Amino acid sequence: MNHKPKPVHLSVYNTLADWETGHATAHLARAGYPIRTAGPTRDPVTSIGGLRIQPDLALDDVRPEDSSLLILPGADLWDTSDDLAPFARKAREFLDAGVPVAAICGATAGLAREGLLDDGDHTSAVSFYLAATGYKGGDRYVDADAVTDGNLVTAGPTEPVAFAREIFRLLGVYEGELLDAWYRLFHDSDAEAYAVLQGAAE
Repeated sequence: MNHKPKPVHLSVYNTLADWETGHATAHLARAGYPIRTAGPTRDPVTSIGGLRIQPDLALDDVRPEDSSLLILPGADLWDTSDDLAPFARKAREFLDAGVPVAAICGATAGLAREGLLDDGDHTSAVSFYLAATGYKGGDRYVDADAVTDGNLVTAGPTEPVAFAREIFRLLGVYEGELLDAWYRLFHDSDAEAYAVLQGAAE
């Protein structure tokens, strides 16, 4: 890249699902994207795996114009309280400003409750999980590992690699043969894909 990209903002909150965003953030960081964590406040949060995270920013201080992407991981709190509703509202702010949002697992239900999945193609864990939110977008549900519609990426909890793939495609981090090779390596353990990636690096 000829210019330093704007940061990617990773939402962090208590009970967040550790495994869902690691592929995306690791390779975005390698591609030159600064990763900034945003919590409900700047107080530490604890992931579902017991990792203690000190947020870089409070959510209120995150602005779409300063960001390349907002990532929303799953968390138990998406389904047990309204504590994370401000993150869904922030996603609306990003999408309204034309800045991408990527949501996985329980975060997709948060977006559904916010009305952000009513009019575009999307996916999640299973269709009836989103249907339970009472949202109006059931006819746009796609039974796929991950879905991109415009500036919005959605994925289910078992698809962190496909989730990352869609993010890379959207931001232009990997494209075409390289994107396919990255996915085949990390999703399918395809040794031939490693050779493609190594060749590109050289």
